[in-house]
Amino acid sequence: MADKREQWSSKIGFILSSAGAAIGLGAIWKFPYVAGMNGGAAFFLLFILFTVLIGLPMLISEFIIGRGAKREAVTAYRRLAPKSGWNKLGMLGVVGCFLLLTFYCVVGGWVLIYTILSVIGKVIDTGVNYGQLFGQVTSSPSITLLGLALYLLINIIVLTFGIKNGIEKASTYMMPLLFIFFIVLVIRSLTLDGAMEGVRFFLNPDFSSITSDGILYALGQSFFALAVGFSCMVTYSSYLGKDVSIPSSASSVVVMNIFVSLLAGLAIFPAVFALGLEPTEGPGLLFVVLPTVFSQIPFGELFLSLFLLLFLFATLTSSFSLLEIIVSAFTDGRNRSRKSVSWISGIAVFIAGIPAALSMGGPLSDIVIFGKNIFDATDFLVSNILLPLGNFFIAIFIIYKMDRSLVEQQFRLANTYSPALYSIWTFLMKWIVPIVIIIVYLHTLGLF
Repeated sequence: MADKREQWSSKIGFILSSAGAAIGLGAIWKFPYVAGMNGGAAFFLLFILFTVLIGLPMLISEFIIGRGAKREAVTAYRRLAPKSGWNKLGMLGVVGCFLLLTFYCVVGGWVLIYTILSVIGKVIDTGVNYGQLFGQVTSSPSITLLGLALYLLINIIVLTFGIKNGIEKASTYMMPLLFIFFIVLVIRSLTLDGAMEGVRFFLNPDFSSITSDGILYALGQSFFALAVGFSCMVTYSSYLGKDVSIPSSASSVVVMNIFVSLLAGLAIFPAVFALGLEPTEGPGLLFVVLPTVFSQIPFGELFLSLFLLLFLFATLTSSFSLLEIIVSAFTDGRNRSRKSVSWISGIAVFIAGIPAALSMGGPLSDIVIFGKNIFDATDFLVSNILLPLGNFFIAIFIIYKMDRSLVEQQFRLANTYSPALYSIWTFLMKWIVPIVIIIVYLHTLGLF
């Protein structure tokens, strides 16, 4: 039955799809405002450190588990560790992805609404206050719920086409275009008067500005940005052929992710300082800065529309992977219609996402959970509690439970790297990754 499963048609298709899963809101929307609120350059360096020493080994681990089992997340752990409770790790991934989608798709809806408004010429206009515009979009129940519904509809339609004809085809065409337009935006941002102050904020580290909370957020961002911890990449790599090197593919995804985060910082922070805005703006930072930057250039509305369209795609490729782990959990190896399960899953996410959608200035904005609104509380739960928890147990599973010969076989397949790389990866997964996660967790609980 495993041989009848879909596979990625090529290595580049898998890498671009995996990069698409990783490069989305985490790198383009969340990274700039979290970095802005936590010291800029110092946060960026911590993010790179965590991404290389922890995120990359974790990404390799999920790839190994997925291709080694040739099954989606829940079944993968059951197959690799039969008659044990490790399948619950896959279930954690399904639940975690569901919770993540409840606020992720809200932001995706914002991007979709902004794209539509820009295409019809309603964003860049004389006298428009972009901060107020963002507030109007996010506080309007009808607009936010419409955006959420339309965004999920796109996800559902693409997933009904499957891996090769849906996710891979979309990723292969659109990811390169995202890089091109991002570079155009960076060039324009860097040529604004006063831009160098923003460059210094982003690339000249001041470690005195880093707090213990900032370290926690940097680790959470490295997990969030690479889509590891919820076994999304276990599901993606279960469709991977034996002719693809896992370390090479994972490294390519990490490099692209760090590069996009660099581009995001160079696009946003020079513009923030040049235009007299605050880097601590928060979730609305991107929606305020982008229109302001594009309003400074000829054909700005056109360029903004194109960039928002590509940003929308980057957001979609990430949510594809999140919804895919849910859909595949209920269809892989089962006599169930992928189309029906995709629709049921999408509708369930829409219903569960309504509270987060209505909490950003809407009728539910007064509801506070541990000092945060519903949207922010869900974000914190997913990014700083559940994602590190999932990564910790994946590290324990692959080192202490999964068959060592299968792990090494999957690591070395089509691998042109030095044999020492396997030893380095094993050392990081055995000692560095779990210890760092435990320290961060103790800090989160106020015990460290």
